[in-house]
Amino acid sequence: MPEGNADPLDAAVRSLARLIGSTPGPVRRARLQHGDLVVEVEWPDGAPGLAAVPAVPPVEADAGLHYVCAPMVATLYLAPSPGADPFVSEGDQVVPGQQVAILEAMKMMIPVEADRAGEVVKVLVPNATPVEYGERLIALAVSEG
Repeated sequence: MPEGNADPLDAAVRSLARLIGSTPGPVRRARLQHGDLVVEVEWPDGAPGLAAVPAVPPVEADAGLHYVCAPMVATLYLAPSPGADPFVSEGDQVVPGQQVAILEAMKMMIPVEADRAGEVVKVLVPNATPVEYGERLIALAVSEG
């Protein structure tokens, strides 16, 4: 596969995860079809299901800080594996597209990437913590330029 092209199935799974995370009510059933492959997940009525979180109200900017936020409800991991060094630490410089964390949802690992260049001011959420859609994960002092 040419570098830079995402696997179509992987892209479809990520899109489904984003859709579930932005749905305004509890999700009881999800279906993903890619060619001949069909994946269906159904939660029983008695189970809590995946409930989307209401939209986070806008928050005033904090003295030029930018926040990397959770794109979905999931569990946040700050390192690629247990015992490994974290993706980023306070004081590190990041660039747009650089992986800063990973989210696990429904046994899928979804990278969290910086969307702006800057210095990591504070990691706001501890490792292996459940996070909500839109929750602030990492505070960045945005680089000029």
